[in-house]
Amino acid sequence: MPSRFLTLADVTEVLNISAPQAYALVRSGELPAIQIGGRLQWRIESAELEKYIQRMYEETRARNSSEATSSTDAG
Repeated sequence: MPSRFLTLADVTEVLNISAPQAYALVRSGELPAIQIGGRLQWRIESAELEKYIQRMYEETRARNSSEATSSTDAG
């Protein structure tokens, strides 16, 4: 059974980003997470990571679409 929760290290590996970048995503609330344990370690639900990835795809598509529209308007 796949793990329900991921560590920040797992997120850095999946997204191929640095640890500070993953931490910033969590601290900003862009990537929902919880803190658990005596040391309050961050855990990210794998479903939340998938939602984040889908949001980034949608934002990228929208940005690319608007850039394509503005470039055809300019020409």
